[in-house]
Amino acid sequence: MAHTVVLHIGAMKSGTSTIQHQLQHHPEVLAAQGFRFPGHRWRQQILGVLDVLDQTRDGQVVPGSEGAWQRLLDELAAFEGTGVISMEFLGPTPPDYIATVVDSLAPARVQVVMTARDLGRNVPAMWQEGLKNRATWTWPEYLADIATTEKPRAGHARRFWRQMNYPFIVEKWLQVVGRDAFTLVTVPHPGAGPGVLWDRFCSVVGLKAHDFPPVEVQNVSLSAASAQVLRALNETLPQDLPLVHYQKVVKHLLAKQGMPAPTGPADRIGFSAEWVEARAARQIARLRALDVPVVGDLEELRPVAQAGIDPTTCPPEEVLRAAVHSLAHLVGVWPTAQALLGSP
Repeated sequence: MAHTVVLHIGAMKSGTSTIQHQLQHHPEVLAAQGFRFPGHRWRQQILGVLDVLDQTRDGQVVPGSEGAWQRLLDELAAFEGTGVISMEFLGPTPPDYIATVVDSLAPARVQVVMTARDLGRNVPAMWQEGLKNRATWTWPEYLADIATTEKPRAGHARRFWRQMNYPFIVEKWLQVVGRDAFTLVTVPHPGAGPGVLWDRFCSVVGLKAHDFPPVEVQNVSLSAASAQVLRALNETLPQDLPLVHYQKVVKHLLAKQGMPAPTGPADRIGFSAEWVEARAARQIARLRALDVPVVGDLEELRPVAQAGIDPTTCPPEEVLRAAVHSLAHLVGVWPTAQALLGSP
C-alpha cells in the first residue's frame, strides 16, 4: 500500500493544468523517485473523484465513473511509495465527503496541497472556463453577479465563490486533516518564470523538480475576440446537444486547441476592480489568522491590475478574424472529431 497519498485539491485556475500535465506525462520520472500518479490517464482521476463525491453531470452518472475511485485505490494498494491525486473538484467538498475521501485512503498518510492564485486573474479566467462549458453570460453580466458577494443572485456567481473562497476551503480541510497535513502554495504574480509554481509544488510533496523536463504552460487563456466567438457559438448551439459531443468537439478540440490566444494587451481581457481588491484583502487576513503553512507568499494573492480590453468592445473585424480562424481549425481536425465522437 502507498505509505503516503498527496491530494492536490485545486483551487481552480491556479496552475492545476500545468501541474497535472507534469504528473501525467512523466510516469518514468515519478517512478524513479518513488511516486505514482494513479490512473493510466488523468481522466481516470476525474472519474474517480466524481465517483467518491457522488457527483453527476446534468443529473446523469458520468459513464465510466462507477467504481472508478476503487480502481484508483486498488492501484495505490499495489504500490509502495507516494501516490498523487490532483483534482480541482476536491477543494470545495463538504466536510463529510472530505472525511470519506481521507478515510478511504487509510492506512496511508494523507498530505493535502492547495494551490491558489490571486482573484484578479481568476475573474476573467473563470468567465472563460464557463464559456468552455456552454455558458452564455456576457462579461458585464458575469461581473455584476460575482461582485454581489452577499448571497449572490446567479448560479454561476455562487459557483465562483464556492471555488474562490480560499479561507472557507482551507477551514473545511483543516477540520478533517489538521494543520500539519495541509499546505497552501501560492501562484506567483505575472513575470515569474513558468517553473516557479512547479518548483514550489515539488518542494512540498518531496519531488525533485530538476529531474522533470521544463514546464510547459497549459490551458492558455482565450483572446477577447475568441471569448466573444465562443459565447456566440454557445448561444447558437441547440439546447439538446449531447454534453459529450460538446466537450469533445467544442471544449477540447475547438476552445482549448483551436481558438486564438492573446498575443498582448490589445487582445487580452483586462480587469481590475476595487471590490475584488477588498475581497482579496479580507481573504488574506483570514488565511493569516488560520496560520496555515504557506509556500510562497500570501501577498501574492493580492490582485494586480491586468492590462487588456473589455471583450464587449472588441472590434467586429477581430471577432470575425477569430471566428474564421476557429472555423478553419475545426475543418482541419474534423476527422479527429468524428473519431472522438465514435469512441466510447
